[in-house]
Parts: sequence; structure tokens; C-alpha cells
Amino acid sequence: MAALDELTWLDATAQAELVRKKEVRPAELVGAAIARIERVNPQLNAVIFPLYDEARNRADSELPAGPFTGVPFLLKNIFAWYAGAPHDQGSAFLKGFVAPHDSELVRRYKRAGLVVLGITNAPEYGILPTTEPQLHGPSRNPWNTNYTTGGSSGGSAAAVAAGLVPFAHANDGGGSIRIPAACCGLVGLKPTRARNPLGPDLGDAFSGFIAEHAVTRSVRDSAALLDATGGPDVGDPYCAPAPARPFIQEVGADPGRLRIAFTTVTPTGAPLHPDCVAAVKDAAKLCADLGHEVVEAAPVVNPEMITPMFMTVWSAGMAWTIDGFARALGRTPTPDQFEPGTWALYQMGQQQSAANYLFAIQWAQRLSRDIARFMLDYDVWLTPTLGAPPLPLGSMDSTPDNPMAGMRVAAQFVPFTPLCNVTGQPAISLPLYWNEQSLPVGTHFVGRFGDEATLFRLSAQLEAARPWAHRRPPVSA
Repeated sequence: MAALDELTWLDATAQAELVRKKEVRPAELVGAAIARIERVNPQLNAVIFPLYDEARNRADSELPAGPFTGVPFLLKNIFAWYAGAPHDQGSAFLKGFVAPHDSELVRRYKRAGLVVLGITNAPEYGILPTTEPQLHGPSRNPWNTNYTTGGSSGGSAAAVAAGLVPFAHANDGGGSIRIPAACCGLVGLKPTRARNPLGPDLGDAFSGFIAEHAVTRSVRDSAALLDATGGPDVGDPYCAPAPARPFIQEVGADPGRLRIAFTTVTPTGAPLHPDCVAAVKDAAKLCADLGHEVVEAAPVVNPEMITPMFMTVWSAGMAWTIDGFARALGRTPTPDQFEPGTWALYQMGQQQSAANYLFAIQWAQRLSRDIARFMLDYDVWLTPTLGAPPLPLGSMDSTPDNPMAGMRVAAQFVPFTPLCNVTGQPAISLPLYWNEQSLPVGTHFVGRFGDEATLFRLSAQLEAARPWAHRRPPVSA
């Protein structure tokens, strides 16, 4: 058998198979992952709250017989509460906050047999598409530690890319699964709205913009994990359409001849980095070579409405988040407890009227209909995941005299991903392209509402045609 450290590079499905065959014990997998975190994490700052003692105890106990029994896992420092663990959302305002109970999603992770080793770094409240919170310091990209991991699930992405765990929890309110997947060379699926639950504390978040799932190394891990966690919780306000069969059965299934639209023009007209254009054209050619019909097309989107309407929902959501914690914990928010951009967004949200918020929701629902009509003619819409390759750390810094500077850079960096949070459609970023600087450049595939199945079939086909599992970043020893 290979050394235990080498086993950490297997995907979660392969690790679970070794446990089922009794070729390795859960405690051995967990011990190897902890040793690797302790050795590699100082270079990355991906894991900020270790839970090693509890993980070792759980690995030594009788674990549920699930699809991932004994496999090491990490949770992001936003949502996915783990009872007794710190969950400060990267904010000094919540420093010391401990989750009072498990979220429903975490309960499902446990039933699947996963062993949680710790909590990963995230930007304050998940606002920015980079993981550089002042409270915990920046996470660093394993491909080049001077560059961003993306955000907001950047700690999880850095950990998976560097081989600390085979996959990790992530969530996505404007691209926060897909962005770090693109920056770190991983698979990042944002599922259909309400595919995974947010209970028991929330029905939805930010009017359905936020979705829960994970960043993974393999397509099959993403599918199998979604099978383990997907489905409505008791009392959910709405749920995603039920799949025709388990998603894992789509992996390796013939996708047929798909009709794929691709674009290299952003909805707002903002320029794209040449590497991102090259990545999309390369993916379009690969899809055509595999027998799919590929045409250049994109839905018509009013560019003047995207940013103000999205920011209306996001700022109102930030006011709701901070004021909700303030009420629950009996704390009073003051500017010194927040980063400049967070405080500015919070103040913006407090000034929103109910009418403005409902107007933004009306716009979101109209946009959803427009893109859904576009998707009647196409099975998949192919775009860049990002507007540029990973940016240098510090690119989205804000100051008290210019608090929205980071948000303006962010808007240029993520021109496509927020659209799927508005519409609720599933979308996946795949690591099909690396640039001349050896940085990953993600490619973004958008499916019809409720149709993760097509994305899994196509993604598995692309993974087989252009495999990436052999790639390891410099920070991985």
C-alpha cells in the first residue's frame, strides 16, 4: 500500500472505497490528513480552527455506513454550523462565537460518514471573491502563494488543492464555490437553488441567492456528495426539482450530442483577460471535438441593471445578517468591529427601502425568465468563470476613505458567476486550462434550472478527455 500521506491525494470516493475494503482505517486517513494540515497549512492559512481531538475521537468510534465513511472533511467559516466549533464568519464582531448546534447540512455530512477536521478561512461574511479577512489573515493559493485563492470559499479551495483533504464544504452567493475552484484548479458546482438545505436556522438566504455544496478534485465526488446531502428539509419554503436518478449515475453516462452556447463577452461589456478568452475557446473546441454542437451566443442582459440590483439584495442581506447576529447575541455593531467595505455595505443595506428591495427581486425574477428562455434553445451555456486569472493578494483591499474599492475590483473579476445566483440555475467551474504562469483558469458551464444531471454528464466527459487529477501545485509537499 502507498504511504498514508500519498492517500490524501486520492479523491474521496477512492478513500471511502479503501475504508470499505478494510485496507485502511478511518483513524489512519484522519491522522494522515491532520499531519498534512500541520505540515502544509502554515504556508496557506487555509484551516483556521482545527478540531483534531473531536475528529480523532469520531474516527475511532463506530461511524455511520455512508458513502464517505471515514473520509476527512473541512467546513467553511460561513454557515454549516458544527456544534461547539467557532464560527465567526471572519468578523471581529463575532469573535468568540461558537455554534450552538449542527446545521442540517452538517447532520447530513455526518450521516454520510465524513469526519470534520476543522474550519476553513473565509472573507468577512463572504463578501469579497478573495479570502483575505483582517481577523484571520489571507489564505494563499497553492499554485503561487502571492496570489488569491478566490473567495469566499478560498480556505476550503486551498486545502483541497494542496491535498489536505479530498473535498471541503463551500457555499456560493455570487460565485463563492466557482470562483475559488477556478483560482485553485478544482471542480466547483453551485447546485440548483434549494438543492441543499439551510435549516434549521434559515429557509433561504438573500432571497435564494445562496447555495451550499463543496469544492472537489473529481466530478464523481461532487455528484456523490450532492446525492448524500440534497433534498428538502422539514419546513423548507421551497425545494429544487427532484433528480430523475442519483447524480452519481450521471458520471460516465453518455451526455448525447448537446447544444452548447459559448460567449467571450461579459454582460456588462467589461473586458476579459486574454487567458480567460483562450480558456473558453479551448473548452468550446474540446466540446466540439467530442461531438457537441457549439455556437457563439448569449442571453441579452441589461448591463445597467446588473450591479445596482445585485447590490441592493446583497447590501440588504448584509444588514439582515449583522443586525440578526446583533439581536441574537446582544451586541451593538460599531465601525471598528468591521472591515471598511463591510461597514459601507451594511450602511447601504440599512438605507434600502422595502420597495427598493422588492423591485430588485422583481428584476431578478425577470432576468431568470429571460435566461430560462435563452436556455430553451441550449443545453449548456459556456462562459469564463472569471474575468481574469487569480489576482495578486491585496488587489481587493479597501480603506476607510475608499471603502468600496474592493467591491469595484470584485465586480470586474466576477462578471458571470452572480447571474446564476440570481436565476438559481446550476453551474460548474472546471479546471481545463492553465496559463503560461502555471495558474489555473476555470471554465464555467451553466445548466438549465434543476438540471445538474446534464452538467455532471458533460463534466465527466470533459474530465476523461482532459484529466487534471495528476496536477499538483508547488505547495503540496
